[in-house]
Amino acid sequence: MSTPRIRTVTVPDEEMLNALQPTPEGIDVVVWDFHSDPQGARYGDVDVVVLPYMSLGDMRGPLAKIPDLKLVQTQSTGYEGVPEMVGDGVAVASAAGVHAAATAELAVGLAIASLRGIDVAVRNQNDGVWQPGRFTGLADRRVLLLGVGGIGAEIAKRLDAFEVTLTRVGSSARNDERGRVHSSDELVSLAAEHDVLIVITPLNDSTRGLVDAKVLAALPDGALVVNVARGAVVDSDALTREVISGRLKAAIDVFDPEPMPQDHPLWAAPNAIITPHNGGNTGAFEPRIIKLLRSQLQALADSREPANLVRRGHWGN
Repeated sequence: MSTPRIRTVTVPDEEMLNALQPTPEGIDVVVWDFHSDPQGARYGDVDVVVLPYMSLGDMRGPLAKIPDLKLVQTQSTGYEGVPEMVGDGVAVASAAGVHAAATAELAVGLAIASLRGIDVAVRNQNDGVWQPGRFTGLADRRVLLLGVGGIGAEIAKRLDAFEVTLTRVGSSARNDERGRVHSSDELVSLAAEHDVLIVITPLNDSTRGLVDAKVLAALPDGALVVNVARGAVVDSDALTREVISGRLKAAIDVFDPEPMPQDHPLWAAPNAIITPHNGGNTGAFEPRIIKLLRSQLQALADSREPANLVRRGHWGN
């Protein structure tokens, strides 16, 4: 399959457009916010679309207006639902790597906050209560890390400093530079031997509901579940039952559904910490996404394959 010629790329706002200047010769970058027509271009001119950082929901309608769309670029590591919004021949690229450091620091931060009782201290502060206590802590804990991709690797690196016993789980059993990776088929048996479960596996057909009632039930009493992946990787109802009962603790940045309903019982659970899908949303995001997009634009201008293709589309198999 021949390399497609790219001429016009849309970005979702003026701020990103300005940050990408100067753009490579031969590539026109214009603003398209999905609410009005592209600025300075016709729909028929557009070859590549950069999606907004947080999804606008189902964008099939706007994307269908582009008759010869060649590539959709996400600003997130996850890309679930994006291939389904465009034709089979359209390539999809993720922002893998952009959010790795930020999401890893949140995963470890949530674990520390829960295991050291920082959430308890904050609630006590609101009431003016001085109440010392001995909490579990992260050192010497047995941590089960579900996900060994880019963010999983960054989490593992950060956990090295905390003197934990780390067990890693991927889609299949294998060895890598860090040692053994267990198969997800072993989750139930492994869960029984660990104090902390950190979830960072991508959401796809094989991982949806992977952390189910059986996995959660196998965790020891008092174990902590940290989810910085996607909400649907964990059975929400099963997690809620375990946390509300007081048997497990949870520190979650994602949930299914999102946003979490205002009347959901987890909001009031004393053994739960909830952050609103903030994993990659730090000051590191903007310079890193701009660096990636600059590299992608230059590759397209040079008729080279863009990075992070999760569906190859016009760039072949």
